[in-house]
Amino acid sequence: MRERRTMRMFLPLAALLALAASVCMAEEKGVGDMENINLIREWDKVFPQSDKVDHRKAVFKNRYGITLAADVYTPKGASDKLPAIAVCGPFGAVKEQVSGLYAQHMAERGFLAVAFDPSYTGESGGQPRYVASPDINTEDFCAAVDFLTTLENVDENRIGIIGICGWGGMALNAAAVDTRIKAAVASTMYDMSRVTARGYFDSLDASGRAKLRRELNAQRSIDAKNGYPALAGGLPDVLPPDAPQFVKDYFAYYKTPRGYHKRSLNSNGGWNKTSALSFLNMPLLSYAGEIEGAVLIIHGEKAHSRYFSEDAFKMLKGQNKELMIIPGAVHVDLYDDKAGVIPYAKIEAFFRENLK
Repeated sequence: MRERRTMRMFLPLAALLALAASVCMAEEKGVGDMENINLIREWDKVFPQSDKVDHRKAVFKNRYGITLAADVYTPKGASDKLPAIAVCGPFGAVKEQVSGLYAQHMAERGFLAVAFDPSYTGESGGQPRYVASPDINTEDFCAAVDFLTTLENVDENRIGIIGICGWGGMALNAAAVDTRIKAAVASTMYDMSRVTARGYFDSLDASGRAKLRRELNAQRSIDAKNGYPALAGGLPDVLPPDAPQFVKDYFAYYKTPRGYHKRSLNSNGGWNKTSALSFLNMPLLSYAGEIEGAVLIIHGEKAHSRYFSEDAFKMLKGQNKELMIIPGAVHVDLYDDKAGVIPYAKIEAFFRENLK
């Protein structure tokens, strides 16, 4: 310890500044066996920055060695150990969109909140790009919990998660396996394995799945020969007049200044085409009935996806589970504050009650 003090005492100013810069770089870019990823320093969210919250970038690694990029939101002036929340989603979005908005709102209400990009997307690492996986993306939530337990200003016994859209299903899956998660919120959730294997409203039968498997595996052969995976494509740049209403709703968010982001898959080129393969074979909510922690599921009354939340809720056991239906709301009304229906006060009360 004395040697370290002596070294610092005699370091010239330029060397001290360089040392400080290297520490900052290590915190933001990752050290050791973490991937060397580039983090955007300027505020590039689709929502305004709050003057009630401190914000910084961070990285952490999941169990598969993939480095995840995150935004950490902390209430200004907070000095005590805080309850903490990890936030992710929607499926195909980045942390500069919906998850960051939720995280910042929760920080305004007294929680430390981290919004992260899932593996293979946004600023997070992983190759090939734009891959989704029920296992790896569930692990991403657990890795975010790992990260929160390392922060000195977090009470590691008071950690919750919020999953939005496709990450609502991942959040419930994570809550089923990770007992450190004391409370979970699923907002406007999709069950991605169900919609992949069965189609919307369970319209895909066994013969339809067989056809889909043949198509996806043929695509794997094409990708192998090309040396890179083909993308499925995000939302169209021009909306067809006969598009279903929920596609029009997605377009109104992802393809307009309301929610467009250059790193968002839904705003641009979409997922790797063969990402659907693992969801065909691996049901996400197999053990949802064994979730011991508290669960709050929130959905819009008029959302095309409402049945995912209602059916997931039926799987849950115990007295600490709740389903909240927002009157008149569609799926994307729970993406931002445009419709003013995201029940932040309810979410806060839920976490206050269950992160004690």
